[in-house]
Amino acid sequence: MTNVLRRESHRLSRPFSTAGWCSAAVLALIVLLAGLAPWIGLPDPLAMSPPDRLQPPGAQHLLGTDPFGRDLASRLVWGSRRTLAAAAVAVLITLGGGLPLGLLAGYHRGWIDELIVRVVDVLLAFPGVLMILGLVALLGPGSRTVALAVGITGVPVMTRVVRSAVLSVREEAFVEAARSVGCRAGRVVVRHLLPNVAGPVIAFTAVQFGWAMLNATAVSFLGLGESPAVPEWGTMLNLGRGYLRSAPWASAVPGLAITVTVLCVNLLSDTLQDRWNPPGRG
Repeated sequence: MTNVLRRESHRLSRPFSTAGWCSAAVLALIVLLAGLAPWIGLPDPLAMSPPDRLQPPGAQHLLGTDPFGRDLASRLVWGSRRTLAAAAVAVLITLGGGLPLGLLAGYHRGWIDELIVRVVDVLLAFPGVLMILGLVALLGPGSRTVALAVGITGVPVMTRVVRSAVLSVREEAFVEAARSVGCRAGRVVVRHLLPNVAGPVIAFTAVQFGWAMLNATAVSFLGLGESPAVPEWGTMLNLGRGYLRSAPWASAVPGLAITVTVLCVNLLSDTLQDRWNPPGRG
């Protein structure tokens, strides 16, 4: 166990790459702006001004305005709150369902493992987007429903990732030693297996956050999320798509925000993965 702790401490001591630091800084800025939206003096994101409709970026409106004259910078910042919240809730649902199932299947094996794996395989046979749309159609539109549907759809993938991570460490000497001294299964899983699979799970959770955000905004883009008046990146993208020639900024602003956020999340995930599993490690 001491060697394992020393190895994990060595991995944690590795410095982040430049891409990792830049990605973390950009994500921190996005989250900070989202959290401080009510206090940074932005215009009302719901206030319409027909004379100012489709104004290009300028001194009065830094990112321009949408077809209803609403300030895009304000709607972008306020919309980040709903977009990030939906992705975060979806990831929590995915983690809350996939983590215990993966631990259970990977540690106990036998019929429990077979049952979980077969159910996961069946669910993975369906395209994720179709499952999300089906759940939203069944439960009704809305940001909460979208987050729930995206989270549930991610559970099978998370289960397989956690199960694979557990299978790679369940036969280690420290696990056998814990069993030999009479530790119960729950204690072995929580005290010995879970800390040693945390690295890959955290890295994959970051990937899931990007996946969840993409799918949540895609569903909102299709009109199954919030109403068009509510600021949210997917609905903003949908609203601006009809003005690609006359006012490209109306769709470019939310589209670029989605692209940058997902890219930074993926780069940060790669950095975390390299930190726990550097090249050349068996």
